[in-house]
Amino acid sequence: MKKLTSETYDIAVAGGGPAGVMAAIRAAELGRRVALIERNDSIGKKIMITGKGRCNITNVAPIETFIEKFGSSGQFLRTAFFSFFNQDLVDMLAAKGLETKAERQGRVFPVTDKAASVVEVLKKYLIENNVDILYGERLAGVTKDSKGFKLEFESGRIIGADKVILATGGASYKVTGSSGDGFNIAQKLGHKVIPLKAGLVPLKVKEAWIKSLQGLALENIRVTFQYGKKKIVSDIGELMFTHFGVSGPLVLDLSGEIVELIPEHKEVALFIDMKPGLRNEQLESKLIHKFASKGHSMLKNILRDIMPLRLIPVFVHIAGLSGERETNQITQDERRSMVKLLKAFPLTVNGSLPIEEAMVTGGGVSTKEINPRTMESRIVPGLYFAGEIIDGAASSGGYNLQQAFSTGHLAGEMAAS
Repeated sequence: MKKLTSETYDIAVAGGGPAGVMAAIRAAELGRRVALIERNDSIGKKIMITGKGRCNITNVAPIETFIEKFGSSGQFLRTAFFSFFNQDLVDMLAAKGLETKAERQGRVFPVTDKAASVVEVLKKYLIENNVDILYGERLAGVTKDSKGFKLEFESGRIIGADKVILATGGASYKVTGSSGDGFNIAQKLGHKVIPLKAGLVPLKVKEAWIKSLQGLALENIRVTFQYGKKKIVSDIGELMFTHFGVSGPLVLDLSGEIVELIPEHKEVALFIDMKPGLRNEQLESKLIHKFASKGHSMLKNILRDIMPLRLIPVFVHIAGLSGERETNQITQDERRSMVKLLKAFPLTVNGSLPIEEAMVTGGGVSTKEINPRTMESRIVPGLYFAGEIIDGAASSGGYNLQQAFSTGHLAGEMAAS
């Protein structure tokens, strides 16, 4: 038998990730009685695994860069970013004693290098502001009548709320509790959900030898994806080989575009430029010099200065050479084919890991149905959205977490007003 409505809150926030926690804190700061619903036994599960457990909380980039990173959803986020942005977040953490630092590409981390430090600060704010956290409760449905909202949980518990903020995350990283429940609830309330797709996801390749390179990272390289006559070129950065394909910042940042191409093209060519700072002629003259100075050395020993040890057997195999050859026996054509390979090491992308294993979810509740100035639904008055449940995702670098904090802050503030 179901329990009757036990309590009524001013605002119920569904989801204890960055967006939901921020929404709950802000609404409670403004004097509202707030319930934060979290299906796990602790908040911030996804925060704990971001930035390889170090938590890349935001980026020092200006607002215009953030808007650009979110592509077609960027302009929708303008008000949210203006109302609570990177420095506001840094100041909020600092007010509770947690300092931050900026690293390469403007990525901001806590000085502790521990995501748990960020979660602890957020918990302090929730406790200070008397937010009721309902742990271990999975939201089964939300209905609205003239009195407000009724929230039903799988446990049978029911609570009432004047307003509801859906911040249930996406459908990626299911282990953190992001199961896509919020999309179903939004649809039942009349909202359109843009089809979900994996964002920031490792890619699969068809080459079997990739397994031998599992765990190997290449730094200061550039990647180019090619399909037909079109190309997608990355910045210079890092790539990681996995047992099934490729990952790392360069791949993850462009993976959303590649995932969209796979259904139509089946395969997308990937070329790794191992020496993006050198033109082909410069690279060839370097090889000529190396080969001349160590003419009786074996090729595999010379290549140690050029690439990681584990890559050498694969490289010479693709080049059609033997690592045992002495460098003074290498012909001009063979040397040029090596240069070509160093500048365009080929792989064939034929898929990606599933959305459940992606870092972020592309797609979600349509931004056309949400008021960008308030995060309130244009369809259901009193219903608000925050975080990854909203359509749109950016590349890695702290942009997606800032979106969650910013939209959460705005939704909490407007729901409380």
